Amino acid sequence: MDAQLLSQINAARKSRQAIAVLTDLTEGKSRLVNETEARNDELGDVLQNAFRTGRSLTAGTDEKPVFINMHLPSPRLVVIGAVHISQALAPMARIAGYPVEIIDPRSAFASEERFPEVSLHADWPETVLQNHPLDSYCALAAITHDPKIDDFALKAALDANCFYVGALGSRKTHAKRVERLLALGATQEQIERIKAPIGLNIGAANPAEIAVATLSQIIEAFRTRGVSSHEGRDT
Repeated sequence: MDAQLLSQINAARKSRQAIAVLTDLTEGKSRLVNETEARNDELGDVLQNAFRTGRSLTAGTDEKPVFINMHLPSPRLVVIGAVHISQALAPMARIAGYPVEIIDPRSAFASEERFPEVSLHADWPETVLQNHPLDSYCALAAITHDPKIDDFALKAALDANCFYVGALGSRKTHAKRVERLLALGATQEQIERIKAPIGLNIGAANPAEIAVATLSQIIEAFRTRGVSSHEGRDT
């Protein structure tokens, strides 16, 4: 691998950008394709699926086989609210491969005793997200039920194009939230991306079940990035 290509790979990793390195197995030449370029590449369908799954593979033809080496940032789950749902969600998400960060300015809730072995920020989202910005490989779940804490984080997640944005609350609560987000400058198209009420509709009735529904919805969103509703998807 030449130095220029290696430098591009390292730069992409540092900036949390997904890339694929395509190596012609007959000639040994390599090239880099990012996620936005995949659709228009000669291996477009294969590449788009590889960006969704993160799996490296061999593609192309018998005469011209190509090894596709995938480099995807680790998905990151940011939870706004150190509440009972978060206590159930954090260990589940960690097992599923989604590192969790919990943000809540209420220090009585955001304590190490309640959240052992979790990246915890007892501060306002405005402050934390300035130093730890969101990106398209982040999921954000806002579950404090407090607009003063949730709204900024939701707007930041929409602006960062997070792959998942969910918010706790009834449809009536969400209607009021929409008004506030519009006032903050969010577009209607952005707001339509918010999953509210949060989680898949499995009839969840307690914090642990809501956590299961939320994590399931996050995984679904991550594994179907870029898939339109009429397209099929691999299982």
